Amino acid sequence: MGEQGVRIGLSAVVIALREGQASVLTTTGDDGSAALPFGPFDPARDRTFELALRAFVTAQTGFRLGFVEQLYTFGDLGRASPRATPGPEHHREVSIGYLALTADGADPSLAEARWTPVLDFFPWEDRRDGAAACQTALIEGLRGWAAADPRRTARIDALFAAGPGQRWNEGQVLERYELLYEAGLVAEAARDLDRAAPAAAPGLMMLSDHRRILATGLGRLRSKLKYRPVLFDLMPETFTLSGLQGAAEAVAGLSLHKQNFRRGVERTGLVEATGRLSAATGGRPAELFRVSKADPASGEALGLPLPALR
Repeated sequence: MGEQGVRIGLSAVVIALREGQASVLTTTGDDGSAALPFGPFDPARDRTFELALRAFVTAQTGFRLGFVEQLYTFGDLGRASPRATPGPEHHREVSIGYLALTADGADPSLAEARWTPVLDFFPWEDRRDGAAACQTALIEGLRGWAAADPRRTARIDALFAAGPGQRWNEGQVLERYELLYEAGLVAEAARDLDRAAPAAAPGLMMLSDHRRILATGLGRLRSKLKYRPVLFDLMPETFTLSGLQGAAEAVAGLSLHKQNFRRGVERTGLVEATGRLSAATGGRPAELFRVSKADPASGEALGLPLPALR
């Protein structure tokens, strides 16, 4: 049996705020499902991974990337996805994921590209109004899969805050998706492992392992909110504190305590008043703020408070 080759693919998780929702830039895969902008790295043509990635994103969506950071390398042995590429070479696909944030959520210039709300792919991650509506059915499905196995039950309780005294960790997006995949409760598991489709698989399916890559990106972003001022990369030049809180809630999937959030933001020194008011709130004019010149390029580990209403 000949040695299997490896093909390197590059994928981009590009996130913006659109109409109060954290949204990801998507295209349409060959099977009709949503896909991240992606393409193969050609070592004979492409000078660097990042330059190749930028070219793919622009070619497929019309969007030009700003700052990007590498997320992770995907391609675990034994997973049916990413699948080997078709043809006589039968290369195994190894995908390198990147995360990019932008304040420019304008409509993409190419017809097949669109901004899709991130939580449409992970509805169980939206706890702004309490536990998501789909969570009860998911927990029941997970309990059935666990079959009283204490190790499985402990994972369910910890990841979905389903046990006494358990607290929701908004950063564990990938871990929850992987648990649902393992239990066969997401559509990708049925597709990859040739199983019967779950009766009510929650969330939109994505091409190959793109939902796994997106889960990694959302989890990374949520975790970084607490120690880096990354939220400002999604904000316009000036904003209200209510707008900033709404952005934090959209990303974290949590409802935040208004006064505690504002006090926490003011203590960080990350924002400063502009002396101008916004009338776009629909009610009483609100003060406009901007990022303080003191931070976010200072390199200090400083994020925004997330005082959740739990």
